[in-house]
Amino acid sequence: MTLYETIFTRRSVRKYDATPLTDTELAAIQQVLNGVKQLPGQSANFEIANAGKLKSVAAPHAILAYSPDNDAALANIGYALQTVDLWLQGNGYGSIWMGMGKPIAPKPDYRILLAFGKTEIPLRSGESGYKRKPVSEISNEDNAIARAARIAPSAANLQPWQLNFSQCRVCIQYNGKGIGKLFAGKMQKIDLGIILKHVELALEQESRKIIAITPKIGAKIFEMELAYE
Repeated sequence: MTLYETIFTRRSVRKYDATPLTDTELAAIQQVLNGVKQLPGQSANFEIANAGKLKSVAAPHAILAYSPDNDAALANIGYALQTVDLWLQGNGYGSIWMGMGKPIAPKPDYRILLAFGKTEIPLRSGESGYKRKPVSEISNEDNAIARAARIAPSAANLQPWQLNFSQCRVCIQYNGKGIGKLFAGKMQKIDLGIILKHVELALEQESRKIIAITPKIGAKIFEMELAYE
């Protein structure tokens, strides 16, 4: 199953087999992690941790993400690790983004983790299985790109984004507000990177070439613009 195909079947898995993965399985996941694409100018660090080093995590393993604490760096974590999230689920594992779970002894630049392991929870059967806002509420166009973006995971399913399509460009604007912004503000910046990865994969599925991904950051604005041809 390709990463793009997995977009439409993934689910956030909360129940796992406690049995650790084999060294061979973990090495394969580490190889994917080593080769993951990051946003221009960003360089997050990732490490695989086992259950004994984690708290409030039901899975036997997790990928810990480390980065500076700014909007672009947080979005980069979402963008990079969503590749791994989709790869894991497309290869028979379960996974879940966890803002509440953490390592027992977190480093100062720890930001979030992606828990994973073996599970008997099945993948979704397709796009209809997701409870999300309609495309019309998150995008100025209803197309295959927006539909792939619509089902990206987000903290508390708040979907803190707005897509605006123009000529060979799509701008993903952060619109977190209210109580969601108060309790999940940093996580929502990670969410923006997650949806960006879905948009990129959907464009590549249509044989579009990505030219540039540019963050636009101001006192009252944070958005990611993706240009393609």
